[in-house]
Amino acid sequence: MRDHAEMDLMLKGYGLTTAKILYHFPDHPHLLQSFIWQDYDIAPKFPVLIKFIEFWKAKLDGPLHSVSYTHQKLIAPNEWRKVDGEFVLH
Repeated sequence: MRDHAEMDLMLKGYGLTTAKILYHFPDHPHLLQSFIWQDYDIAPKFPVLIKFIEFWKAKLDGPLHSVSYTHQKLIAPNEWRKVDGEFVLH
């Protein structure tokens, strides 16, 4: 069932966003740790990523150092077309 939900998101314009988050250790603030986050989101406003960063700031102990991200639409309008026939081999 999850596959249908992901396809619906992609058809609505969502793409895959990956963020690399660097944060300070709570007990050793001079050390940095990385965390990779990935979810479907809409560019250029990235509401899902912004909501996650707000959650991090409010609920987690490690203060953020930096966030870098990439975004890729998985289905573009020119990649989707109607097929009227099918060839079956063997």
